[in-house]
Amino acid sequence: QVQLVESGGGLVQAGGSLRLSCAASGNIFRINAMGWYRQAPGKQRELVAIVTTGGYINYADSVKGRFTISRDNAKNTVYLQMNSLKPEDTAVYYCNLSWGQSTSWGQGTQVTVSS
Repeated sequence: QVQLVESGGGLVQAGGSLRLSCAASGNIFRINAMGWYRQAPGKQRELVAIVTTGGYINYADSVKGRFTISRDNAKNTVYLQMNSLKPEDTAVYYCNLSWGQSTSWGQGTQVTVSS
């Protein structure tokens, strides 16, 4: 069984920063990618950033230049450094792990940006 534990969400003023962490544990083999998605109220879940085992990184256009994804392979942990946060970044952020032929999701962490 695979478990993803997220941390680092919270309330921040516009222009502030937060760092999200997601640690994966369990019977994991052949990780393909780790990433972050978010879902705002009334909207569909969307990709924020993803990093593959091969080092390919992709960001949503709305966060390019403000967010940075990184990964510690030894710890099976992925991070999301979020700078210059905007009210429109407010959402529940979900960690995603693609491994083998499977996908796992974290429980979600709330990020709220006040104006």
